[in-house]
Amino acid sequence: MYPLLFHFGRIAIPAYGVFTALALLAALALAIHEARRVDIRPDKVWNLGLIAILTALFGARLLVVAANLREFRAHPFWILGLTTLPGGWIALGGAAAGAAAAALYALAEGLPLLRTADVVAPGVALAFAVNRIGAFCAGLSWGTPTRLPWGVTYRSVVAYLWYRVPLGVRLHPVQLYDAAASLAILGLLLWLGRRRGSASPDGEVAGAWLFLYGLCRFFLEFFRGDAAREPLLGGALTLAQLLSTAAVLLGGALWLRRQPRMHDEEQATVLSS
Repeated sequence: MYPLLFHFGRIAIPAYGVFTALALLAALALAIHEARRVDIRPDKVWNLGLIAILTALFGARLLVVAANLREFRAHPFWILGLTTLPGGWIALGGAAAGAAAAALYALAEGLPLLRTADVVAPGVALAFAVNRIGAFCAGLSWGTPTRLPWGVTYRSVVAYLWYRVPLGVRLHPVQLYDAAASLAILGLLLWLGRRRGSASPDGEVAGAWLFLYGLCRFFLEFFRGDAAREPLLGGALTLAQLLSTAAVLLGGALWLRRQPRMHDEEQATVLSS
């Protein structure tokens, strides 16, 4: 594929970095659009998104330093590099820090937490889709070997050196599976957000994203062939699958909490009639 989009002398522009930047910008733009639709201040959503992104990037970089303290003591300026983050737990740790920072900002600014989560959820789904397309181009998070006709074969030495993707082997394009799932979920979230009435409880759009993406990601992990697919602590599941299970449970809880309210509204309609 194309791990390098552009190459000017000693300056290389990685495909994954470019697609990740596009994913974040697209997520912010969609979140602001959704904020205007539900009368949440767009500037607050913009600030929330920037805080989440910067905290996630800075937190992930700190985790890299902590995991490679000896190397960074010898070469402290490596922290400024654009090297790939080793280990899925580092990226997940950065994402968790970003989400926590966004929640704290929302509470400090008096934003309704669940309604803000509903506004942000479609943007997150869009960001995941664009990011996974970038991963496919670069060779990151590659899939297991397959004989299916739509399998993809990587031949770039750069992709091997950066991401250790096996060359000359037909692999599942699991990144595109992930992107397609996120795009389908995005369409459902947008439809769900627009059909919600004023009486609809906050959190159902975010809950739908957590449940659906968690479910998809759990099964997509079986098609992953990179090091992140290694089971956690010798168990049967990976870290991503454990987190996906937690997302499904949390998303289901957000949807279950809407049932009593709907039941109460039905009772009120019957009594008024």
